[in-house]
Amino acid sequence: MDIPVAANILGTTGAVCWSVQLLPQIFINYRRHNTEGLQASMMLLWAVAGVPLGVYNIVEELNVALRVQAQILTFLSLVTWAQCLYYGKKYSVNKCITAVISLLLLLGGIETALIFALRVAKQRDLQWPMILMAVLSASFLAAGVLRHYWDIYTHRTVRGISFIFVAIDAAGDLFSLVSVVFESRIDVLGMVIYGTELALWIGVFICGLVFNFLPWITERARKEPEAGEREVALHEMPSSTSVFRTASGSDVVMRRPQQQL
Repeated sequence: MDIPVAANILGTTGAVCWSVQLLPQIFINYRRHNTEGLQASMMLLWAVAGVPLGVYNIVEELNVALRVQAQILTFLSLVTWAQCLYYGKKYSVNKCITAVISLLLLLGGIETALIFALRVAKQRDLQWPMILMAVLSASFLAAGVLRHYWDIYTHRTVRGISFIFVAIDAAGDLFSLVSVVFESRIDVLGMVIYGTELALWIGVFICGLVFNFLPWITERARKEPEAGEREVALHEMPSSTSVFRTASGSDVVMRRPQQQL
């Protein structure tokens, strides 16, 4: 099947975004030695979502970038999940590595088996298995982000998640979505997979604007006049009331009773 050049370029751009999307989050977790607010369940759901997403992209013979994209999603999600175990639950490094490798082998085996099975189903013109893969991948991706929505609702703030990561991931979804549109045939299910997550990330941006950015602007605007008033008051104070002169003046007051004695 001929893949249009535009689909390959856009798909590759989306894959690059998804290749580095979690790197800012991983770096922030490592730098602060903390994953508070980052949902481990979200990362695990994303790792699982990479399986039906990879199966769908490979069996449907979408561009190569989208096929690789799903594998990168699973790997980086498991690395971030391991950080949640290490920093949050205080697991040892060996336990985290063992958990990641075990899940990679398990998920990789399941994906390989499903690819062979669904290729046979596709040859027999069975459509429901591919629809199921699309629904599962979209559901797992959405459930992962929605898990963070619950944290936002509970704490009334967007915490523990890097907005750089969110921006790169949303860009990856956007480029992947457009690349599906440029395929030789429009894949509606593929558009649903990437469009769902893109919409949820836009919602996270809006929550960040409402709960994080606007209060920060308001607080900063309130503090600036107060700082200006303190500066004016300090300049208007006479030199005799400076901190140093007040201290020496108190010494004089303390010495007077001694002189009378």
